[in-house]
Amino acid sequence: MVGTSLGSSRLWFTIAEGIITELYYPRIDIPQIKDLGFIIGDDRGFWVELRRLGNYRISLPSPGVPAVEIVHRHPRFVFTLRVCPSQRRDVLLLWYHLEGDQGLRPYALLAARLGADAQNNYAWVGSHGGRAMLWAEQGPFGLALGAATTDGAVAWRRCSVGCLEVSDGWQDFNRHGRMTWEYDTAGPGAVTLMGELPPQATLALGLGTSKVAAATLAASSLLEDFSTIWDAQCCAWESWLAACRHPPKLRPDINHALAVSASVLKTHQDRTYSGATVASLSVPWGDSSQSRGGYHLVWSRDLVETAGALVAMEAYDDARDVLRYLIATQQADGHWFQNQWLGGRAFWQGIQLDEVAFPILLAAALHERDVLNGIPVKDMIERAARFIAREGPSTGQDRWEEDAGVNIFTLAVAIAALVEASSFLDGEARKFTLRLADYWNARLEDWTIVQDTPLAQRFGVVGYFIRTLPSDALTLGRSPSEIVRIKNLARDPNLPASAQVSTDFLQLVRYGLRRPDDLFILDSIKVIDGLLKVNTPSGPVWRRYDDDGYGEHVDGRAFDGTGRGRGWPLLAGERGHYAVAAGEDPLPYLEAMMAMSNPLGLIPEQVWDSAPIAELNLQPGKPSGSAMPLVWAHSEFIKLCYSSALGRPVDRPTAAWTRYHGIRPQVDYEIWGPNAQPRRLSKGHSLCIALKAAARVHWGINGWKDVKNVDTHDTGLGVHVVDLPVTALTAGETIQFTFLWCDTQTWEGRDYEVSVSDVAPF
Repeated sequence: MVGTSLGSSRLWFTIAEGIITELYYPRIDIPQIKDLGFIIGDDRGFWVELRRLGNYRISLPSPGVPAVEIVHRHPRFVFTLRVCPSQRRDVLLLWYHLEGDQGLRPYALLAARLGADAQNNYAWVGSHGGRAMLWAEQGPFGLALGAATTDGAVAWRRCSVGCLEVSDGWQDFNRHGRMTWEYDTAGPGAVTLMGELPPQATLALGLGTSKVAAATLAASSLLEDFSTIWDAQCCAWESWLAACRHPPKLRPDINHALAVSASVLKTHQDRTYSGATVASLSVPWGDSSQSRGGYHLVWSRDLVETAGALVAMEAYDDARDVLRYLIATQQADGHWFQNQWLGGRAFWQGIQLDEVAFPILLAAALHERDVLNGIPVKDMIERAARFIAREGPSTGQDRWEEDAGVNIFTLAVAIAALVEASSFLDGEARKFTLRLADYWNARLEDWTIVQDTPLAQRFGVVGYFIRTLPSDALTLGRSPSEIVRIKNLARDPNLPASAQVSTDFLQLVRYGLRRPDDLFILDSIKVIDGLLKVNTPSGPVWRRYDDDGYGEHVDGRAFDGTGRGRGWPLLAGERGHYAVAAGEDPLPYLEAMMAMSNPLGLIPEQVWDSAPIAELNLQPGKPSGSAMPLVWAHSEFIKLCYSSALGRPVDRPTAAWTRYHGIRPQVDYEIWGPNAQPRRLSKGHSLCIALKAAARVHWGINGWKDVKNVDTHDTGLGVHVVDLPVTALTAGETIQFTFLWCDTQTWEGRDYEVSVSDVAPF
């Protein structure tokens, strides 16, 4: 489970194996502890660590409310733990009660990693205002763990601090079978804090800018009744959930899952940077190296997917905060970083064209509903559209952050964004965005459909969409049948592009660019169902692409840079959106996503999709060791709930749907530019030269005859264009051209040629 408060508190917690596993403060991307758990033991050598016991039940007071009760059971005891944050202070509260054999006592065990630093923490057994405290400090961060009985008395008995694997409390029990050490100081290093407790008490873990500040917060919270803090948490979350619009006529179990998904979205929002949402509070496969990056970052794609769910729920304040954050972190040239820390500093710096396009779609969705509330979006949209127009149709990376080229998902988002952007632009800029969108939409099949391949023959189809056409195919004329090296392939890194398929083409239907009964859409579904679909006990699930290498190994070992990709529940949600668009029942996909979640309803990034491996807790159709929850997956579930009620994809861009209605547009021109250079011109079409700077185009026909010079003009988007009047040319004739760049008065230094033909231009 994951949770936070809805008040002024600035901490977030995660729970796994029945204990607290991480605590983040004062931002959602700064982990401060490794875990906070308990040992139950006596003085005669019996002891059990609760996280290793593995026999517990976890529950919430109502769906989606992150106040957690955990009941651990052992033949000798029952340990009940309740966890919730303070609404007003940076404090996590834990109430517990131990019932069992006489002589058993609980011991709290806290591993501090302040500032995500495992090397330079210091710890003390101390006192604050006459109250015993366990303290730790590192740099600008401090924590304090206080304990009080029901009557307000200090609950600590014996206390000790130590360093990991040397003098920590777990080592004490492991070596001696009981608590024997009582050290007052420890560090620098990875420090742990341990204290003996009575059968029932309340713990307060405070965080602050120093150990003293944290102790003040912890002590203050212990002066409040735990039930009052618990009730405040429940009331705040129930009020927020009630304010969200609910789709009508959903089954109670789906409504339950919807509430959990909504709370997951809300929980992953930061407080310092309003609108920023990280991809997941979890650490995939427990890789500690990811705690300083990994999924505790912001991706603009994931963020807009999340905002789309907020818009569907009519949580417009939250959606507007997302848009403001995106506008504030847009780069000068119009793009967003591949991912970033909350403050806007880049982590990875790849270029993903869909991440430039998605913010346009969010602004358009809020504008359509008349809930922008005065947010100025024109400049952001113009700069983003400029970047798309100058850099597309290829992307530096696809949505899986891997391969360059013309990716069908990315292109679908970019086309829709250009159409939506046109409503906010004027004059030449508006005209060119629509012209470019129409052209890319008209050329989708030319670029990304392959026919008469081994896969086409195997599945008996006319043709199907490939995952990505390599970038140089549009400039050098490479064929999709050539070998293309792809990142993260599990076995064969040299598959040709024509042999690599994914579910990405479904976005064409979702965004209204193609009809659900389009021949190539139906053929592509046959191929992905044959290659990527896995039927699990939880329902159908799809892998990202064939031979994916991002996931557990075949023997269940954690992903370590290599592995085998597993089924992604969010792709079942995307398939459900296709079902909605096609007039089919999306219920099986909703049910599958729910069945693939954990007992509290958290949806994982991936599920195990092979034979069970009991010793690793890997069961078919159930969460693997990947990120859980994945906020994007919960957003997809939410949107599918609303789409089911609406009868169409709830996030379908209106302007794009109105313009295309799923029909491939017919164009009478070709656009030749730096990233897409058609070698043929359909007879009767004009040729538009589109460049990134002003130029004089020097051109002729049939071997430089009838030479002319013509100047480009600026579209207002940093793309300079001119149409060559060649519609009268017949098949077999040719066009030659080069450029004189106006700013430097230098020649391009290369001649280009396009031939007139009756066949496709690429």
